[in-house]
Amino acid sequence: MPSVRELLGFGESDGVNNLVILNGYPLAVVVAISLHILLLGGLVYLQSNSQSQALELIQPTVIKALLIEENPQVANQRAQENRRLEAKRRETERANAAAQKKREEQAAEKKRQEEAAKKREEQRIAQQRADAQALVEREKVQAERDKAQAERDREQAEARQAKQREEQAQRDREAQQRKEREEAQNAAAAEAASSEFELVQSATGLIQQLVTDNWSRPPSARNGMRAVIQIKMLPTGELVDVRITQSSGDPAFDRSAENAVYRAAPFAELTALPIRVFNQNFRTLSLIFQPEDLLN
Repeated sequence: MPSVRELLGFGESDGVNNLVILNGYPLAVVVAISLHILLLGGLVYLQSNSQSQALELIQPTVIKALLIEENPQVANQRAQENRRLEAKRRETERANAAAQKKREEQAAEKKRQEEAAKKREEQRIAQQRADAQALVEREKVQAERDKAQAERDREQAEARQAKQREEQAQRDREAQQRKEREEAQNAAAAEAASSEFELVQSATGLIQQLVTDNWSRPPSARNGMRAVIQIKMLPTGELVDVRITQSSGDPAFDRSAENAVYRAAPFAELTALPIRVFNQNFRTLSLIFQPEDLLN
């Protein structure tokens, strides 16, 4: 029967160490361990006695082994069933692996799509910001252009207005100058007309006086007779032609009128007239002869 030292697992070489260890425990621990050892020894003793008695009473049992041959068809069916189950298991594993792979691929694709969508959203937001900034810049540039264009338009409008005012002032000045010239011309014309009329009246009266002084009425002259003599002259006052345009009906009266013109010519006073006045009034002149008086 093993000793307490062997049951506790103590060797000869460990005696001192174990003693030291036990000496380190409190008294209650040592007492408890001692009681357990005694109890264990009693149980081992009782067990050894009961086993020896049982060996003496129980007779050995004879077991006969029989070899049963299995039906080959059943074995084949079992093998097929095992193969089918194995194939089904493998198929299930493959299906599960494919499903797992598909789930992983779907998850990866979903993640990729989410990342792509997130990236697109970030790009869209960035593009919107860039577009907004570009729009602000364009609006700013356009506003500056509009302002510059408005300033140019204002300057051009002011320049046009100034030019129009200057042109209007020039037209007003020209109109005033034309008016003044016209007034001066009218005044000069009026004065010239007055002077011209006076010159014509003076020259005509002189010619009438000279012709009257040189006209001798014939004895056959009677009241109511009337002869018109047309004379053509040069600026020097010399006669170019004398003709009767209207006869009195008395040849002696007509000849006396012609003779009076010839005797009065040349009219040297006409040389003092302006050529225009002479051409308009004395280049051709008609004289009227009547017994009462000489009228033109």
